[in-house]
Amino acid sequence: MLQHFNSSKIICGVDEAGRGCIAGPVIAAAVILPKDFTHPFLNDSKQLSEKQRDELRPIIEKHAISFGVGIIDNHKIDEVNILQATYLAMHQAIDILKQKPELLIIDGNRFKPYKSIEHQTIIKGDGKYIEIAAASVLAKTYRDEIMEKLSSEFSVYNWHKNKGYPTKEHRAAVKEYGSCKYHRQTFRLLKEEQLRLF
Repeated sequence: MLQHFNSSKIICGVDEAGRGCIAGPVIAAAVILPKDFTHPFLNDSKQLSEKQRDELRPIIEKHAISFGVGIIDNHKIDEVNILQATYLAMHQAIDILKQKPELLIIDGNRFKPYKSIEHQTIIKGDGKYIEIAAASVLAKTYRDEIMEKLSSEFSVYNWHKNKGYPTKEHRAAVKEYGSCKYHRQTFRLLKEEQLRLF
């Protein structure tokens, strides 16, 4: 059972989606929830079905004191690298918040400090704290929505299914058709054994 992060401060949960993809943006969400907010199946977005995530998103958005979503596209990812792009997306999401948080809790073990706001990184935090889980759901649903739209433009890659992750099917499509303007060119788009044929 997830719990609220134990602090009297204004807590903001932060998480990202899409770091491990070879196409599309990296997206981060920042969420400040009321201290009494609960939901029976809110969890790390990876533990939820697509239907559950889609059901949770409007509930989180409605009840959140404030939330923000940051989007950094594949060109910027190639320019600055995925880690820096993830920080940019997180900072962008925090920038949008209508209420200033006093403590940022971030999923994972690395974060670039944001202004003078205190922060704490928490490994697997999206499976421990409601605030981070809510951010993970928003980041994932916003990113999936974008990849589904991009899939209609480049249907050969099946992004509506794989969401830009390097699945066997996605890599086979890159091998056959080459990459497109939404692929991250600094990422390994094909596995070593496929590179000779690319």
